[in-house]
Amino acid sequence: MTTRIWLVPAMALASAALIPAQDGSISGPTTGFVFDGAAHRLRPVLGVPGASLIGDPVASDVDLASAAIAPGQDLAITSTGDGGLHVFRLSNGPLRERAVEGVSLVPERVVFSPRGTAAALYAAGKAQILTGLPDAPMVAGTLDLEATPSALALSDDGAYVLFTAGGSLQLQSAGGRRKLMDAADGTIAAFAAGGLDAAALDWAGTGLVLFRDLAGSSQQTVVSTPDDSTASPVGLAFSSNGRRLFVASASARAVASFDLQTGDRASLACNCAPTGLAAMGNLLRLNELGTDPLWLLDAGAEEPRVVFVPALAPPAAN
Repeated sequence: MTTRIWLVPAMALASAALIPAQDGSISGPTTGFVFDGAAHRLRPVLGVPGASLIGDPVASDVDLASAAIAPGQDLAITSTGDGGLHVFRLSNGPLRERAVEGVSLVPERVVFSPRGTAAALYAAGKAQILTGLPDAPMVAGTLDLEATPSALALSDDGAYVLFTAGGSLQLQSAGGRRKLMDAADGTIAAFAAGGLDAAALDWAGTGLVLFRDLAGSSQQTVVSTPDDSTASPVGLAFSSNGRRLFVASASARAVASFDLQTGDRASLACNCAPTGLAAMGNLLRLNELGTDPLWLLDAGAEEPRVVFVPALAPPAAN
């Protein structure tokens, strides 16, 4: 196994790229958005991978209790402290709310499809599926999932859902539900962008499994048996071109990268304990915004690398 460590410092950027305009709009290159739980606002990540800073909060009329941001960084599904649900279209200007009729729950968990064209809103054993994102969101249906799933993944067309239930990984579609494999608690899953290839990681059992064409031949291949590099998995994702699989491990403090064409694998160290793999375009965010640096996997680079965004400065003392 090859271990590659890339620590690329955030360099100084031109002042015009860093200063939000007076009305809350953003100028200069923007990597994406993150949720600031302390400020109850979204913040832009300004700059480019390896040379980024956290920007000022985006203007909003509501205090946000939580926010899930779509992979394309063009939509946010948010909740407020009083149980309200808001869907915002994101751009370089102020937040623009999108009405979604028929949503009957405030989600405990939001899972976007790989390209962000669909989302699953999960709460209390049910998942409502939204399609038509980002510009024409609508409720496509509601699934009974029976229990809290450790794995929950959605295809880009919103028609296929992977989830764990009763000790197995299940595939739900309009054609019904079928078991794909045994799966222990803690199993995680992901779809590849634009199709019906998928993967699952059962670290307590089979290991990392690749599924090809779930609607057709549904071929299964074990990519890797369990080992320390994938222990305590907190995130699983495909690269945008589907050629690589990434596994974020909290205990290894690293991301394992698997080349699905050559079989090569690498370990990408992170000076953090990853909490997930949240897509930000070609980047994958490894942790939440807080007092520590924000760590990002640059999955779109020819050689994937881990970079960081400096932590927010603490508020000035009065």
